[in-house]
Amino acid sequence: MIKLALSALISLMFASAAIAAPASDAAPKKQLVKKKRQAMHVAAADAGERVVKRVIKVNGKRKVVYQRVLAAAPAVPTMGDLAGLNRTSDPLDLKSNVALVLDQANSEVLFEKNSNIALPIASITKMMTGLVVVEARQDMDEVLTVTEEDVDREKFSSSRLKVGTQMTRANMLHIALMSSENRAASALGRNYPGGKPAFVEAMNAKARELGMTDTHYVDSSGLSKMNVASARDLAKLAMAAYQQPVLRQYSTDPKAVVETNNGRPMAFGTTNHLVASPDWAIGLQKTGFINEAGRCLMMQAVIEGRSVIMVFLDSKGKQSRTADAGRMRKWLEALKPAGLSGSSSYSTGM
Repeated sequence: MIKLALSALISLMFASAAIAAPASDAAPKKQLVKKKRQAMHVAAADAGERVVKRVIKVNGKRKVVYQRVLAAAPAVPTMGDLAGLNRTSDPLDLKSNVALVLDQANSEVLFEKNSNIALPIASITKMMTGLVVVEARQDMDEVLTVTEEDVDREKFSSSRLKVGTQMTRANMLHIALMSSENRAASALGRNYPGGKPAFVEAMNAKARELGMTDTHYVDSSGLSKMNVASARDLAKLAMAAYQQPVLRQYSTDPKAVVETNNGRPMAFGTTNHLVASPDWAIGLQKTGFINEAGRCLMMQAVIEGRSVIMVFLDSKGKQSRTADAGRMRKWLEALKPAGLSGSSSYSTGM
């Protein structure tokens, strides 16, 4: 009986050893795979890449693979960041380094943050482009042609207007304001009497006329970081542009279809989704973005029966400028109308 028990015990020990053996063989393999993966991560980091896990199918079976891909480029500091404007706080926790809100009726400052500092304004430039074109009373039915001169050689931005595309000056102005079409803005400037140099001079002359002392333009599109203005100056531009019905209409259209020379209509949409929102009453607007400027927004709106001008410059995040407009609207809704006791304002700057 004892012999039988010993025999069974020995058999059980051998069986356990046999079962454990594969596990001990598998452990070094797992460690080896882990070391290879760690080495892959290190090599990728040295090359400015990262390792991503992907699940693929091979012959109908799922397989996990690891691939090296380019890492996202670090955020480029804006001119406002370099000037230290990002260290300015405000009670609304705005994501814009610069903000200004005026009562359109009496120019009373309701809110300001770094509003007197000149910064790149990107495509907000196009509002001055539109103002110069309209006030020059150029023929809006004249057909303009996109040429190689209109191709962006500075930022290499894309455009749906191929070289050779033809459309009326009115349509060029429409999509420049609504869709921020750079080649359209360039064509508008190039087809001004005296060409681009004369157009840029007319832009700067208009800025001086409006008292925009912190403003300077070098092109009609805003692609250059040398196009600069303060928020206070842009409020003056918004006031002047608002007097032109065509600028109000074109800048606040949510979408439009324009005709080109080949007879095929092209559909364009706005760069500011707020204009199509039933919660907003917007009478004029222009957005802008280049890396040096951050996200920018200039807008006229009616809030609680009060017409206001809003300017946001150097905002971080794709939707941050419109989110800041929303924060500002809630703040304004809590204020009493101008002229009543209890109305207030906020001011900060460097």
